[in-house]
Amino acid sequence: MPMAPSGYADGFARDSLPDETDWPDFRFDIPSVQYPKRLNAAAELLDGALAKGWGDRVSVYSAERTLTYSELNAEANQLAHVLLDDLGLVSGERVLIHGPNAIDMMVAWYGVLKAGGIAVMTMPLLREPEITTIVQKARIRLALCAAPLKEAVEKSMAQGSGLERIALMGESEDVASLMAGKSDAFQACDTAADDIALLAFTSGTTGEPKACAHFHRSVLAMADTFGAMLDPQEGDIYAGTPPFAFTFGLGAFVVFPARAGFPVALPPKPGFEALCETIQRFGVTHTFTAPTGYRAMIALKDAYDLSSLRGGVSAGEHLPEATWRAWNDATGIGLVDGIGATEMIHIFISATGRDIRPGATGKAIPGYEARVIGEDGKAVPDGKIGKLAVRGPTGCLYLADDRQKTYVKNGWNITGDLYRRDPDGYFWYVSRADDLIVASGYNIAGPEVEQALLMHDAVAECAVVGQACDERGTIVAAHVVLKQPLLAGAEMAKELQDFVKLTIAPYKYPRVIHFTDVLPKTQTGKIQRFRLRT
Repeated sequence: MPMAPSGYADGFARDSLPDETDWPDFRFDIPSVQYPKRLNAAAELLDGALAKGWGDRVSVYSAERTLTYSELNAEANQLAHVLLDDLGLVSGERVLIHGPNAIDMMVAWYGVLKAGGIAVMTMPLLREPEITTIVQKARIRLALCAAPLKEAVEKSMAQGSGLERIALMGESEDVASLMAGKSDAFQACDTAADDIALLAFTSGTTGEPKACAHFHRSVLAMADTFGAMLDPQEGDIYAGTPPFAFTFGLGAFVVFPARAGFPVALPPKPGFEALCETIQRFGVTHTFTAPTGYRAMIALKDAYDLSSLRGGVSAGEHLPEATWRAWNDATGIGLVDGIGATEMIHIFISATGRDIRPGATGKAIPGYEARVIGEDGKAVPDGKIGKLAVRGPTGCLYLADDRQKTYVKNGWNITGDLYRRDPDGYFWYVSRADDLIVASGYNIAGPEVEQALLMHDAVAECAVVGQACDERGTIVAAHVVLKQPLLAGAEMAKELQDFVKLTIAPYKYPRVIHFTDVLPKTQTGKIQRFRLRT
C-alpha cells in the first residue's frame, strides 16, 4: 500500500525506512484498525478524550499531582507551542525525551506528537555512550530532559553527538516557565496515518540496539487490538514498572488509558515496593510488569493492601507456569501472559479470562496472524517446534539497519522465538532461538529448565544458558538466585540438580550451577542471558 503524502518538512526518518520490498505485510483485516489517511495519534487520544466527554475524568495520578484529561491536554498543547515557537522544532524532527515515568514525560510525548515531532523516549538510567548512540542514529538536535537526569544528556552534547539544545522539564525549569505563557489550545500537525510517530530503541538483550519506527496508526493499533482485548472498564486504574521508553510501558500507561478514558497511577520511583505502595494508595486495579516483578510482589503482598487488584499483565519475558500459579495462589488473579516486541510495538499473542491456559502464551490476538515455521519458511505441523512468524497492523521497520532483512522475510515478522502450536491454536513458548542449548546431541530449551528450577521453593530467580565444555562441547549451566543466599553451596546445587531430574527429562538437568546475588537485566527487567554465556 503506497504511503500517503507526509505532513513533515524534515524527511530524514521516512527516507531512512527500509526499501518497501523489505517491509512486512501490514494487514488491516478488522474494522478497529482501519484508520483514515490523515491521523495524529496524540490528537486522536487527547482531543478524542475531550470529544467523548471525558475531560473531567482523572487521566493520571502521581505523588506530586493529579491531572484530568482536560488538564493533560492543555499542558500538551502549551508544550507544543513551546516546541514550535521557542525551540524551533521542524515537523518530522526527532526529539529525545529523557526521564522517568512521570507526568512531565507524558506531557512531553503528547506535545511532541501534536507539534509534528517524532518522539524518541529513552530509559532513565542510560549513560552518555548509550544516549550518544541513540542521538547519532536518529540524528537528534533537541532533547526534553527531566532536570535530575540532565548529566548524561549534557555529556552527550559536550561529546559532539549532534545535540544542540537541551530543554529541562520540571516545576521550576525553563520549559515550565515557557509553557506558562502559552495558549492551552493547539491545532495538531496534519500528519499522515503512516507518518512516523516514534522511534523505539530495542532494549539490548542481544547487544547493539536497533531503532524501530512506528507510525501514528500503529500507536492507536496497539490500543485497538491488545488494549481492547483487556476489556477496559470504567473504574480501572493501571500501574506497573516498565518505562515509557519500553513500548510495553508506553502502551499500558500512556496510550491504553487515554483510548478508554481511565487513569494511570505512576509510582514515584522504580522498584516493586514503590509499585505496591502505589497500588495501595490509589486503588490500582491492573498491574503490568515482568514475571520477576510478580514473584517479587508475592513476597511483599502481606506488607501492603493489594485487595483492589483485579487483573495483571505479564510481558517482557515468558511467564513460567510456576510463576503464574504462585501469583494465582497468592491473589486469586489469573495473569494475562503476552508476547510482544519493540519491532511490533506491543503484544500480538495472548489470552484473557477463561481462555488463559497457564504456561501457554495464548493465541494470535484479533488483527494478527501467527504461525510456526521451519527453516524453509513454511508452516510446520502442530506440535512441532519452529520459529515464530507474525503479521498484522504493525510490524518491523528498522531505521537504516541491514538487520531488517533478517527480521522480515516474505512479509512475515520473524521474532527470534522458538514456539510450538497445539491443535487448539495456542502458542507455547520454547525459547529464544539463541537460548536453545545443544548438549551431547540433545536440543534443550533453557526456559524449560528454568521452569523446573523455579518450582523449587529455594529458588527466587534463575537463568539457564549453554556453557562451553571441553569434554561435551556444551553443557547446561544454571545461574541461580536463592531466596536465602546462605544456603548456596555444593549441597544445594545437588539438591537442585536432583529436583530437576525428577521434574523433567534427566538429560536436561544443569550440570553446573552458579549461585549469584543478582542476574544481569535490562532496565525493562529482561534477563540478559548473553552476558552469562561463556
